[in-house]
Amino acid sequence: MPPPIFRVQDGSVRIYRILDVADGIDLARAEALASTPKSRARLASPRSAIEIAQPPLRLGLSAREVRVAGQSRRVDVQVSLFDYGVASFLFELPIAPGTSLEELLPLAEALLERPAPELDEVARSLAAELTVALAPALLRPHMWEGIETYTVFFVRAFDRRVTGDELLEQAPLARLLLGETDPVPLSAGERADVLKHRFAYLETDLAVVDWNSAFVHEPTGSTDVPDLLELATAQLLELRYYDAYLDRELAGIRGEVERAGHAGMFTRRYTRLMRRTAALLVDMSEMVDRVENAVKIVGDFYLARLYQAALGRFRLPAWQESVLRKHRMLSEVNRILSDGADTRRAELLEITIIVLIAWEILWAFWRP
Repeated sequence: MPPPIFRVQDGSVRIYRILDVADGIDLARAEALASTPKSRARLASPRSAIEIAQPPLRLGLSAREVRVAGQSRRVDVQVSLFDYGVASFLFELPIAPGTSLEELLPLAEALLERPAPELDEVARSLAAELTVALAPALLRPHMWEGIETYTVFFVRAFDRRVTGDELLEQAPLARLLLGETDPVPLSAGERADVLKHRFAYLETDLAVVDWNSAFVHEPTGSTDVPDLLELATAQLLELRYYDAYLDRELAGIRGEVERAGHAGMFTRRYTRLMRRTAALLVDMSEMVDRVENAVKIVGDFYLARLYQAALGRFRLPAWQESVLRKHRMLSEVNRILSDGADTRRAELLEITIIVLIAWEILWAFWRP
């Protein structure tokens, strides 16, 4: 008996391109400056047990034609701005009613398995326009070359009543989330790995979270799950940005220490280095605190469990530990520089005292 066909009646493919555009964004000022439709993103469900310290600012942008999977397609566009300097662009591509999940596999392959420079360039172009329009609200704007991508296959309704168990057992969800079009079936182990992070509150809804994509069936139409996945991906990008930033800064500081050491401890270069290290340490402390406190879990409810699982799937704890380790290295460098300066000052003070004592003795002998 052939497997059942799951046809989407109402759904879309939510394609995210997430960039770091500034060290910080004053969301209230950005909201006042923005002339497009705007709102603060908030979770609708009381089941979330999640508190977002600074709800991102969501701006509606004009729909546009973009090349997706080799074809020009019309997509709705919006951007979510996070206070820690991240802009998340959402390209929402409607799924034609009657399209089966099997028929979405080539699109999934194009989005997940192949480079998509057209979408990346559109996102970068929009980010450049945004930084100009909202310049007064941006703290130290920049354009980092890094980018995070995520894709959510979001289904509000199939052509019949479908349960989460049916989808897990009979729909090609693992292949969809991997963008796998090979007719040879996936191995049982690979399929189990893709589907292991699955969540359902009612028997008719389902969310499956993978590292680069997710499938969400939500008959209520609530976008809480995609919004949480966007939030987690934005945090991942921010950690990646600061990890690369710290790599560059630590390499630069190492070179400055070597040059300052040859020139002496009391040169302007050494003083600037100490100030630079101290300022960087303060900035990093603020960043770590901002990212750690961006979301607070106040319970163990459905959406909170899903969000925590997404953090693990995206390997956020590993990136966070990498940033914290380099933060500790920076703190140690700052301590060594400070201790070195204190030691040299003490040595200079001792030499000064010795010189003064010697002068007093010589003056006593020479005085008529």
